[in-house]
Amino acid sequence: MRQKYLILLSLAGAVLCLDQLTKFWILDLYSLGETQPIIEGIFNITHVRNPGAAFGFLADFPKSFRVPFFLIIPVVALSVILFLYHQLKDNQKLQASALALILGGAIGNFIDRIRFQYVIDFLDFHWKDQYHFPAFNVADSAITIGVTLLLIALLQEAKLDSQKTPSTQSQSDC
Repeated sequence: MRQKYLILLSLAGAVLCLDQLTKFWILDLYSLGETQPIIEGIFNITHVRNPGAAFGFLADFPKSFRVPFFLIIPVVALSVILFLYHQLKDNQKLQASALALILGGAIGNFIDRIRFQYVIDFLDFHWKDQYHFPAFNVADSAITIGVTLLLIALLQEAKLDSQKTPSTQSQSDC
């Protein structure tokens, strides 16, 4: 099996398993809205339901729009991710890892949407009472890390491409 598909199966599988295990743990141990401080004034475990997208985006839209939207868009996104993954060269390990993280996270949140019509979030960071970041989960973390790695890979490729291309000034001097 090609190495990039081993990366896909191992990383996406690990993210999916960790995401679902932590969500089962939250459902088992915490009632909705229950909070347990882990690092006082900075980090709590809080059981939250997110009917919207990242950071509650679209949460206030009618359920008749949200439910079909969040069932169709992930299927399209997963298809695009798999298409892009298939196009990768075997030596593009950073891109493969990034897309695998995004895929695992997307599948994890998609499972929640199918099961509950919302996503279970629980990682609750804040700075005392001054700033409260929206709660998120393992899948969201993997997606964020994956997108960051993908941007780094794209910037590296752009830098390499610019170094390989001779400037037009030096060509005209010849």
